[in-house]
Amino acid sequence: MSDKRFMRTQMLLGQEGIERLKQATVMIVGLGAVGGYALEALARSGIGHLILVDFDRFDETNINRQILALDSTIGLLKTEVAAVRVREINPLCRVEIKNVFVDPDNLADILAVRPDFVVDAIDSLGAKCALLEFLWREKIAFISSMGAALKTNPADIAISTLNKTQNCALARKVRHQLKEQGVNLAEVRCVYSKEQPKLPQTAILAPQKDDGVRHIMGSLPTITAIFGLILANEVILKLSKAEFKA
Repeated sequence: MSDKRFMRTQMLLGQEGIERLKQATVMIVGLGAVGGYALEALARSGIGHLILVDFDRFDETNINRQILALDSTIGLLKTEVAAVRVREINPLCRVEIKNVFVDPDNLADILAVRPDFVVDAIDSLGAKCALLEFLWREKIAFISSMGAALKTNPADIAISTLNKTQNCALARKVRHQLKEQGVNLAEVRCVYSKEQPKLPQTAILAPQKDDGVRHIMGSLPTITAIFGLILANEVILKLSKAEFKA
């Protein structure tokens, strides 16, 4: 394969930096609106080994914000669609897929191959907290996405530690659970938005009585994409160990 594929990344990160990315193993958990864009950037950075974790299939409601959701991918497993796209971007990337829903009982199996970095893009509270606690206790490097839904201002998106987030309902719930589990919140790095949204009545669709469906929250393709790209950027800079001088 031509070296030109990642030439511009190498120009910025250097030969050693790009080689570190080629040797790295990154796991992405959740391949939806945020995780899909994180995957896109990581595949295009030259990461040599990607482990993709998701249990879900694409449906029509995903198309407004998920880069892998197309008319042609409706009904297909997200992991399988993602693997095909990665191989189209970088045929030399080793791709593993795990079609599972994360829970405390399967985390040891999911992370049997210890990655260099994990991207958490899960939108389920219980699964997210279980994953973050496991990664923290096992001292595996990670970065987590907090809530991108209901947000509209890109300027309010930032990287922080979980103990310093504000105006994010998901971060508040995660913080509460992880604190009860003894996790040091200052060691949980995350992408979040400090925006205090002003919501129209249509922004949140409450579940019908006894139907078991979670609340559906409005979201923009721009904001979820930015969340994912910031996650990926953090991983690329950390793994490449690139140093930039003013």
